[in-house]
Amino acid sequence: MDKENSPHTKFKRILVGVDDSPDAQLAFRYAVSEARLSDASLVIVSILESEEMNVYQALNKDYVHGERKELVAHLNEYRNLALRAGVKTVDTVVEEGDPGETIVKSVIPAVNADLLVVGSLSKKGVRKYFGSQAAYMAKYSPISVMVVR
Repeated sequence: MDKENSPHTKFKRILVGVDDSPDAQLAFRYAVSEARLSDASLVIVSILESEEMNVYQALNKDYVHGERKELVAHLNEYRNLALRAGVKTVDTVVEEGDPGETIVKSVIPAVNADLLVVGSLSKKGVRKYFGSQAAYMAKYSPISVMVVR
């Protein structure tokens, strides 16, 4: 079978959403593997969820800045892991807002990704929103979505 008719889609730019959940760790490992296989670039995104902050924290710019700084440092650790694993180009993005909506409406168009990889659960409000972020992204994403379990 020649490469043109291969059933495996070669992605060029893979976006992976991460938080601290085990599912996100799996999604990250899958995205790194897929990026290596497809010789694709990788974009690692994490969303600072404003609804997780109380009103005093949200009004305190130092608090928000501190949270963002921590998240940026965390994403840099992921970036280094991906580079060490052999992914040639790795970028990171930190945004604020509702994770599903922000990734679909802002991040995907901004980074020009052609595959989104996410875990099926989020560490945030798992009992309350079981899988709703992944479901939202799978439903509304303009690009292919891989939901890792």
